[in-house]
Amino acid sequence: MTTARPGTAGATRSCPHCRETILESAGVCPACRHKLRFSESADATAATSVPLRVEGSFRNPDSGAWEYSMVLTIRNERGEEVARKLVGVGAMQPDEQRTFTLSVEMQAASADSKRTRRY
Repeated sequence: MTTARPGTAGATRSCPHCRETILESAGVCPACRHKLRFSESADATAATSVPLRVEGSFRNPDSGAWEYSMVLTIRNERGEEVARKLVGVGAMQPDEQRTFTLSVEMQAASADSKRTRRY
């Protein structure tokens, strides 16, 4: 999880349904799509933008099985690696096809998360 303090922009927590690390401010888990709180902010679809969406597919061109690994790397403005995740692995038999979609969803940090909370 992130080192951001609870209540600040970028703070994270675990989804109670799928246990993925998600933003503390999320009203809906982006991994399992379960609602996390019942409020107007839970419907974040209107306030969410998708500045990046890439989709691609490939087919096994061979007569034998091929294996694949899907790795996602995030870098900051200086090119330093911030995160690296193995998203999935698998195998493809002849004439099988896989389609992969990468999307980045962004939304403004809520006013609550911009305030510093004292405990």
